[in-house]
Amino acid sequence: MTPTAQPMATAPAVLPTHATALPELVARHAARTPNALAVVDGDTTFTYGQLDRAGRALAAHLREHGVATGDRVALLTARSARTVVAQLALWGAGAVCVPLDPAQPRPRTEAMIEDAGVTLTVGDPKLLDASGLTGPVLALPEAPLGGGAPAAGAAPDSPAFIMFTSGSTGRPKGVTVSHRAIAELVTAPRYVTVNARDRVLFHSPMTFDGSTFEVWAALANGAAVVVCTVPRPSLEDLARHVERHGVTVAFFTTALFHQLAARRSRVFAQLRSVVVGGEAMAASHARDVLTAFPWLELVNGYGPTETTTFATAHTVTERDCDAPVPIGRPIAGATVHVLDADGDPVPEGDRGELWVGGTRLADGYAGRPDLTAERFVDHPTAGRLYRTGDIVSVRHDGVLDFHGRNDDQVKVRGFRIEPAEVEHALRRRPDVDDAAVAVDGAGTPEARLVAFVVAAPGPVPVPSALREQLTTVLPAHLVPDALALVERLPLTPSGKVDRRALADRAQAGSPAADGAPAPAMGPLEQAVAEVWSRSLGSEVTRGDADFLALGGHSLLALAVTDDLREELGVELSLADFFAAPTVAAQAALVERALLAAHSDLHPENPEHRDAH
Repeated sequence: MTPTAQPMATAPAVLPTHATALPELVARHAARTPNALAVVDGDTTFTYGQLDRAGRALAAHLREHGVATGDRVALLTARSARTVVAQLALWGAGAVCVPLDPAQPRPRTEAMIEDAGVTLTVGDPKLLDASGLTGPVLALPEAPLGGGAPAAGAAPDSPAFIMFTSGSTGRPKGVTVSHRAIAELVTAPRYVTVNARDRVLFHSPMTFDGSTFEVWAALANGAAVVVCTVPRPSLEDLARHVERHGVTVAFFTTALFHQLAARRSRVFAQLRSVVVGGEAMAASHARDVLTAFPWLELVNGYGPTETTTFATAHTVTERDCDAPVPIGRPIAGATVHVLDADGDPVPEGDRGELWVGGTRLADGYAGRPDLTAERFVDHPTAGRLYRTGDIVSVRHDGVLDFHGRNDDQVKVRGFRIEPAEVEHALRRRPDVDDAAVAVDGAGTPEARLVAFVVAAPGPVPVPSALREQLTTVLPAHLVPDALALVERLPLTPSGKVDRRALADRAQAGSPAADGAPAPAMGPLEQAVAEVWSRSLGSEVTRGDADFLALGGHSLLALAVTDDLREELGVELSLADFFAAPTVAAQAALVERALLAAHSDLHPENPEHRDAH
């Protein structure tokens, strides 16, 4: 049945007088306030005038190398000021930007390039060399170029980005988002305060749509982008960047916000506005932050990539913290419609599927007209709508409450995950007969992805080896935090995989001890184990305990490294942390770091030797 729209009030946003491409927003500020700060990258800065000129010059360089209007060009850079310049240049040359993640496995990157129809990949010379990509590549100049005449550039309704999300078919799907949609989201927003005096933190991966808000909410409003150049910033890295550069506005995934809130992070002391999104916000963490930092503007944002980052938003108050935090009302040209299984509007207070309409919907999925037609529907009266698959209800005042999903899609640590994509990668292994993925602790800060594997006839696969193999084909957020071998997958009476039973099994299935007595731990091992125990929520008693096997993941690792820094005075990077995933190995790292920090106490130091 064709769905019937349920009208809901949408406050009009203050928007440009006409449809705008993103480079035009920068050009406007460059004309009005050319000396205003636009981008900060460590000790490197760009004013609006410099940023505009650098973008135009690089656009001319790209055109000289054959980039033409409508080309889909992949961008492979580390997060930096040159990332912003490169985006402007690609659009100035009329191209579509396809962001790539340098940390992503090459097979997935190649698949994205193929599906997006990429004709050229540009980026940092070292990253391009290391990537080993098979298609045409062009290294970006190390220093900003001079010159650069105005160009026709991108049209407002032309695609700005193709950003990839997890796909249920085992292959990621590229969401095509227009300049107009992004400009409408970020220009003079009413759902969060951003003005020319602000500094906005850019710390998300460029492939994550949160980065769209971080960069363009700043540049659309004459504010400054503060780039966090640390590839995988720790909680301390974020706090240092915010304090050093006077950041006032930040976006955090819900899981990261929960980690910062649980620690009453000093990052909030500097900030005025925080937007949170990706999963359901915990009311307890929201209350803690608002109590400790009462001046903070805390916004709960909701929206799939297909709705251009955010479709609804809600400014959270302490009154909201007595119940699940709502996802709010539609923002900046979005419309929302709550429909039942037959496509009819549901009564106020009842639950239904959320469909989103309005001017900020994505164009569809790159190279996937079938999937585009399935998820985007042309309605005779409400216009074009996107089926989110999310279950919501409408309060009497028009505010939306979120109640979960109507399919298998899950959110873990802010990332949208289609279990089928992970299962597909596992089933391609010759030693795997079947696989299913569930979430342990869904909707909590401790949520983790758990895979259950049925072995194929022959040698039984080793879970740790399977997980290592997955890292070569899947990005980090899709690699299960734990894998377990099972004889068979539980099924529902209809013959489908019983994911609820799997989730229950994941929750109950912490790794069992092998029965061997635990060797006595040394003082440093005991100190590390105590830090782990607090973050994991269970006592760690063995030096050979493995962080991932105990349910740890990257966000918990951030908390552990922060505690190790505070309690033992040792800075461990996340790369070092996961290279030494046991208590004993980390204690050894701590010992080496302490000795290095106090080299004057080394017996080997010449000044402590007897000289005869």
